[in-house]
Amino acid sequence: MNIPFQTIDWASVPKTEHPGETGISFWQTLQFSGLRVRIVEYGAGYLADHWCQKGHIVYCIEGEFETEMENGQSFILNKGTSYVVSDGLSSHRSVSKSGVKLLIVDGDFLKTESLP
Repeated sequence: MNIPFQTIDWASVPKTEHPGETGISFWQTLQFSGLRVRIVEYGAGYLADHWCQKGHIVYCIEGEFETEMENGQSFILNKGTSYVVSDGLSSHRSVSKSGVKLLIVDGDFLKTESLP
């Protein structure tokens, strides 16, 4: 994958609406070959509509949210904090009581390698 140098004016990237089990999220997405970069905003009262097993690098730009794990663990992330996970290594979903803005990067580089 070769991505030439470029600047991104996020204000010019269209927002798409994605309803959760409750609440709404808005995504601004840049798609490259094998790489997706998004600014994602979860509105107040947002609960994801599925358990996700995809890998992500998540950075909290503003606000706070909870990442629930299907195994019962949960983690609170707020401004300036991150989490990282590869594909298939957790089953997680996001919850936001009061709204949050995130930078999320995912792609082929987070695929887990097959064991021999």
